[in-house]
Amino acid sequence: MLLAIDVGNTNTVLGVFEGPRLLQSWRIETNHARTGDEYGILVRQLFSVSAVDHKKVHAVAVSSVVPPMAITIRQMATRYFQVEPLFVGPGVKTGMPILYENPREVGADRVVNAVAAFEKWKSALIVVDFGTATTFDAVTPKGEYLGGAICPGVTISMEALFRAASKLPRVEFQRPPHVVGRNTVHSIQSGLVYGYVGLVDGLCVRMAQELGTAPKVVATGGLASLVAGISTAITEVDDQLTLDGLRIIHERNR
Repeated sequence: MLLAIDVGNTNTVLGVFEGPRLLQSWRIETNHARTGDEYGILVRQLFSVSAVDHKKVHAVAVSSVVPPMAITIRQMATRYFQVEPLFVGPGVKTGMPILYENPREVGADRVVNAVAAFEKWKSALIVVDFGTATTFDAVTPKGEYLGGAICPGVTISMEALFRAASKLPRVEFQRPPHVVGRNTVHSIQSGLVYGYVGLVDGLCVRMAQELGTAPKVVATGGLASLVAGISTAITEVDDQLTLDGLRIIHERNR
């Protein structure tokens, strides 16, 4: 079995694969202060409650945008699973040419998402990942990673608004009954939800123009389903895209 780990700034997502089949996945908090032993015990507990035998894990593949977590994850993998983890980065075979000016600057999660999406759809793509930051990644019809865009994530935007505007309350990120809000909560929700959908659709239109084709737009991440339900640009939602990408890259490096 393969243990795939996607370390994000806010959450860490783990998935266990048996061949191409995802047996189980979990989402936990990314905590810099947690030790390798603490992560190891936590992950072992997740295996236990899910009735998955951790002893069958023969490989660990990792994408991480949090450099300080690399040592922690390596310690956890080597001590609790007796394997040296594969970290997606320079020197790892992805099967996808990177056309970025400096390929080393591309986040591992962005490459992993692009690899998984092209493997699944074999077409020009825009991958939108709703994480701590929202990232847009363009893939050419030939399967080349072209580049993309990065903007503040929904949660960052909500927290910034709440902290900077003293009279505005925290609200839930959900679709309000009207675009024209008739109370403060609905007004904020309208600005956040429809404003964010407008950002997504607008960027996707401009990126498609530069690609010179009509790409498939794939969304992943925590808020993908909500935004996709309103967006006119998003055509597919795949919550497990990053985990699938880690599985594919692991297979290409065996």
